[in-house]
Amino acid sequence: MEAKEEKIKKKFDQLSKESEPKPKLLRNCINAFIVGGIICDIGEFFSNTLTSWGVPKDDAATWVAIIMVFIGALLTGVGIYDKIAAFAGAGTVVPITGFANSIVSPAIEFKKEGFIFGLAAKMFTIAGPVLVYGIGTSVIVGIVYYIIDFFY
Repeated sequence: MEAKEEKIKKKFDQLSKESEPKPKLLRNCINAFIVGGIICDIGEFFSNTLTSWGVPKDDAATWVAIIMVFIGALLTGVGIYDKIAAFAGAGTVVPITGFANSIVSPAIEFKKEGFIFGLAAKMFTIAGPVLVYGIGTSVIVGIVYYIIDFFY
């Protein structure tokens, strides 16, 4: 009986792999490239506009990050960012707007569970590990840089 079940399971796995749609890799890469580029162009537009208004380049970079995070959060909140992400894939994840999306999406999803155990507790489920490893890596690199700089 067990051998027959195993045979059926293998046959099912084979059929499911054959009927599974093949990803259109080239098209997905092109979509990600174009949409990611458009997002970066929007950020560059804000940067150029702010610097043309006399804002120092460092301050303009800070303002661009704030504006882009706000736009990403707003588009996620109204449900547009998910549609863009379905079309562009990684093209929407890599820019800073993807970071805003990774925080706002769980917050919206778990809002019904309350502000403490829902919104606050689940808000960083996706972005939390990125922050932990990003900050941890930057601390380690900073220490290594300090030690190398100290001896040379």
